[in-house]
Amino acid sequence: MTRRSQVVVIGGGFAGLSAAVALSRRGLNVTVLEQKPELGGRAYSFVDEQIGDTVDNGQHLMMGCYDQTLSFLNTIGAADRLVFQENMAVEMIAPGGVCARLRAARLPGPAHMAHAVMRYAHLRFAERVWLLVGGARMLAMQRRERALLERFSVSALLDRLGQSANARRVFWYPLTIATLNEEPARASAALLAEVLRRAFFGARRNSAFVYANVGLSELYCAPSKTYIECNGGAVLTRAAVAGIELDANKRVSKVRLREGREISADYFISAVPWAALLRILPVTVAEDSFFSRLSRLSFSPIICTHLWLDRKIIDAPFVGFIDTTTQWLFNKDALWAGRSLGAPAHLSFVISGARSLIDRSNQALAAQVLADLNAMIPQARDAQVLRTLVVKEKQATMAPSPESCEIRPPCVTPLENLFLAGDWVQTGLPATIESAVTAGHNAAQAVAARAGLKTAV
Repeated sequence: MTRRSQVVVIGGGFAGLSAAVALSRRGLNVTVLEQKPELGGRAYSFVDEQIGDTVDNGQHLMMGCYDQTLSFLNTIGAADRLVFQENMAVEMIAPGGVCARLRAARLPGPAHMAHAVMRYAHLRFAERVWLLVGGARMLAMQRRERALLERFSVSALLDRLGQSANARRVFWYPLTIATLNEEPARASAALLAEVLRRAFFGARRNSAFVYANVGLSELYCAPSKTYIECNGGAVLTRAAVAGIELDANKRVSKVRLREGREISADYFISAVPWAALLRILPVTVAEDSFFSRLSRLSFSPIICTHLWLDRKIIDAPFVGFIDTTTQWLFNKDALWAGRSLGAPAHLSFVISGARSLIDRSNQALAAQVLADLNAMIPQARDAQVLRTLVVKEKQATMAPSPESCEIRPPCVTPLENLFLAGDWVQTGLPATIESAVTAGHNAAQAVAARAGLKTAV
């Protein structure tokens, strides 16, 4: 009987679990090592003990263009936990409660988005036309002048494209912050162009939002663990890796856990953030130019504030706020299945690219969110706040600066049997769930090829 190749995956978030599932599917023997008590990495859920409700550490929307993510969730049997919009639709609220809807038409792409923009009431007619022209020019630069595009920030590119202050305020900047988790002056225009190409200039289904009707951990952590274990693998939590060790041939031979145990394997995938990877690599390896350049990457934070109110104040599953500190409101009563009738209304508020706010007190942040809510949805002023919870993710995603396009590494490393996965690895995408799963899939493909498997994972 042929011995199954052994693979160790370091990290139990979207990237690590998707890589482990792909390799388990191909018959490799996989061991996942996660240092925390629970799986999920930087995308997980937990139960708030005070109110007894499930809480995501941050709100994560997906889109129809998330091909790798949707395939992964289908593989682990979690597709029935997703809700698909038939057509993209999102309400954007401006000060004074003025609401406009960006809604795709039942037309082939990209005409569906052109129709949505031409009916977007927050824009004047000329701005709508010029916005479409600007988007087309951005994609033309992506095809013909990629190197030039990669040098621009979003703000600088919008200057070049002649986009008005109002178009930036009600469309470009909310889109940038939501998809790139960064301020437009710092964010890569090349990554925004890729979002436009995949989500809005493709098939109509690509632009529609997809969201889970359960908490994140229930969506993918538990099903992934079950899948891996049913295929002969192991998933270990509280298994913090203290170091990676090499043999005389400069191949990774084993990982050393903090508890002292050592685990050997044929192949290794690191699916942890770059800063964690640099800490566990041998010093001589970490100083190699391939790895040392990773220290030039930086993080961009996200703040998620949860409010429980004594009454329902909104029907939509989510809405965007314009000109407020708070950027998005997610209505858990509409998003999640199985919430009890009469339970407190659960609202989740997101502030992305929150570098200037991350050190504020939780009390100050909650007060700011509540003030924004009352300003944008006046009926909220009559509601009583029953519970407030602020969740800060200081290292939520890689900061998608123009410089990051050159720094992000491929999944294959100079070490023959060490591969990388994570939303920060070079996928051509911003640091999203889709980027994490794509990187996990790419790492699994590379391992399978190195192991001599003839068919794709």
